Amino acid sequence: MMTRRLTGALFVAMTLVPSISFAQRMVILTRHAERADGAATMGPSDPLLSAAGKARAEKLAAMLLDANIAAIFTTEFHRTIDTAAPLAAKIKVAPEVVTNAQMTSLIDKIRSRADDTVFVVGHSNTVPMIIKALGGPDITIGDNEYDNLFFYVPATKTLTRVRY
Repeated sequence: MMTRRLTGALFVAMTLVPSISFAQRMVILTRHAERADGAATMGPSDPLLSAAGKARAEKLAAMLLDANIAAIFTTEFHRTIDTAAPLAAKIKVAPEVVTNAQMTSLIDKIRSRADDTVFVVGHSNTVPMIIKALGGPDITIGDNEYDNLFFYVPATKTLTRVRY
């Protein structure tokens, strides 16, 4: 009899208390796709994407199409903007450009999107810095690695690294 009352009381309490959901924001990060060397650049420090880089950007867009991304951040360089462009066009989210000088503000912007999944396209040195600033582990990205995709959940400090 006591068990039945306890079960009944628990059921009543659960139906009277409003549902509480805990949003876990996901931050998806990648380094820009392969850059072009030589003639197809906007200058020595701002190369465009190579043909392989453009193909990788399209593949990335196909992979992340259904990831419910609400915000996209890139640096000011063409290679990051062009890596994010196919996904941005498909999901109709305008990328926000953040300069290297504004990296602290980028962390604040990511944190302000508490209920959202955000996508960041950076560089081999900025992606690790962003993950670390959000409370994640130290990582490195090699100079010739363009296929890393990081899924970071700040609430649980969980980082998953995949290659695409």
